[in-house]
Amino acid sequence: MLLTTSVGSLPKPDYLIAARAQARKGALSAKELAKLEQQATREWIAFQDAIGIDILVDGEQYRGDMIAYFAEQFGGFKESGLVRAYGNRYYRKPIIVGAVRRRKPVTINWWKFAQSLTQRPVKGMLTGPYTIMDWSFNEHYRSRRDATLALAKLVHDEAHDLERAGCQYIQIDEPAISTRPEEIDLAIEALGIATDGLKAKTITHICYGNFEGLLPKLAKLPVDQIDLEFANRDFELLKLFKGRRFPKEIGLGLVDVHSHRIEPVEEVAANLRRALLVFSPRQVYPDPDCGLKTRTVDEAKAKLTAVVEATRIVREELARPATSARAKPARRAGSSRPRTSEHV
Repeated sequence: MLLTTSVGSLPKPDYLIAARAQARKGALSAKELAKLEQQATREWIAFQDAIGIDILVDGEQYRGDMIAYFAEQFGGFKESGLVRAYGNRYYRKPIIVGAVRRRKPVTINWWKFAQSLTQRPVKGMLTGPYTIMDWSFNEHYRSRRDATLALAKLVHDEAHDLERAGCQYIQIDEPAISTRPEEIDLAIEALGIATDGLKAKTITHICYGNFEGLLPKLAKLPVDQIDLEFANRDFELLKLFKGRRFPKEIGLGLVDVHSHRIEPVEEVAANLRRALLVFSPRQVYPDPDCGLKTRTVDEAKAKLTAVVEATRIVREELARPATSARAKPARRAGSSRPRTSEHV
């Protein structure tokens, strides 16, 4: 229970940031860049192993943006100019100019490489069809629905290739869902196509947004686990779930990825305890709120470590009653049975 993980992206080390800038100028070959991306991936896998994260991520060291990366690999897209995502973050918003198609597997080789570096499971990381559609310009399909369902078939094929390669956890990120709750039915339909037939554990991550509007249909998303941010809003999302029997597993964001502050371990543990008043321990997967790529390497490491150490503390607390009960000596025949609070 309380298996720790991370949402996906991790910050790139300085040497890789510099190398990617060189590659864009044509001063570094794709092969040389790939070697450095592999080096950074090795470093992040080794770190996650060292601190004891249960389900690892490759850190997406080979990706720039979660949308543009897939648009660059799929057919039917072209690149536009820079568009502001949030804060001072920009991405090159893709344009759908033709029928979308998957020329070849996109993430399989990188997943295989990362998985070869550890005995623990590594998640497969995909961007969902609704989010790719919503964060792209559409100049080809008649409607948003047509574009989304076409993309869902490509994500379905990629997810099944990951499963055939041995991937046990497949995360299909849909951060855009929370910004348009009126289109939740379309997101459910598309995610159903993407996950159809999968036996691996399926996860979707949804970013900050209008969860009050989503909650009535959130449980209908066809995945095993829904990963949400809790820390950024001081765990006010717990109020929405309190008193409900939510049927899905919950990826529980315990540290704020948009803050430089490093949360103390005891604070993180206290917030995990708060969440366990609402969710079952076997339902919860502790992690950061979102991808950590906007933090420095040191900040990301400190936040991940806080999640793991806090979870370890709470796990031990949950195990104590059972351990104490097993350790009690057998009662002698004829002895009186003590009256305890559990019998009141």
